[in-house]
Amino acid sequence: MATSRMQYSIASALLVIGAFLTGCSTASKPPQPGTPAFYWAAAREMYRAGDYVKTNDNLAQLTRSENDFTARARVWQVVISAGVAQAHMELADTYETGARANRNNPAPFRRETNVQRNAASTAALQFAEAFHNLQHSVKDETIALEFDFPRGNAAMPPELKKVTSGIVLPPAELALVAKAMVQRGVLLSTCRAVGAPEDPAKALELFKAGNPQVRTDAFRIHMASQLYDAAQLFAPTKLDQPQRTKMLLKEAMETTQSVPADKRTKELTGKIQGLLKKQKLTL
Repeated sequence: MATSRMQYSIASALLVIGAFLTGCSTASKPPQPGTPAFYWAAAREMYRAGDYVKTNDNLAQLTRSENDFTARARVWQVVISAGVAQAHMELADTYETGARANRNNPAPFRRETNVQRNAASTAALQFAEAFHNLQHSVKDETIALEFDFPRGNAAMPPELKKVTSGIVLPPAELALVAKAMVQRGVLLSTCRAVGAPEDPAKALELFKAGNPQVRTDAFRIHMASQLYDAAQLFAPTKLDQPQRTKMLLKEAMETTQSVPADKRTKELTGKIQGLLKKQKLTL
């Protein structure tokens, strides 16, 4: 009888242990590819690795549908995509300068100018779409930036001096410069998002406690200013796509009109009107 009770106790213990192990196995199972949880995890992983282009791509996939991560991802995507677009725009302008400096061999610089402007266009459109969707979904007075402070350096990579002098960089160096510029762009975009443009030290302080809160109206104006910057990518001397210029400027202008007027909104409105006049466009 005692033996039977002992056998029963052992069997019961094994069942409990088996159930516990099964539960642990299920809990540790990674998210399935193509699911929102998968893209969220991938975005976080790429962000920690400092690969903000892939971070942006994963966030763009994630925000295509309404899910448990959409609200947090959309704010994050707005900041990231704005920085990625700005980085590629600046790289394109740098290579364009290099083409003028190297009259004997401008082809590599012109090719890279086109590559960077196409990449900037993709990111700028992702930025505009994410910001438009955010405008219509955020109702609170504050927005939480639920991501860590980005890595990067606010200074331009020193290798760009070679480019502007007309020196052709090897492919490996090109890739490193591009990554450094994207990190810089995201860093500066994050600084602007929290109201500390060109001041990474101040922005970092705001992030130390985790998930800093920014006023929604202020965030909108900071991002509208970046929309204005991105719109210049589509100027006649660059990609020459006036409809896209108008689309980004329209979103920026509507933003300035949707928040209380102050010095920043008036200044941005004037800049938008000036660019429209320069390119002979109307909204």
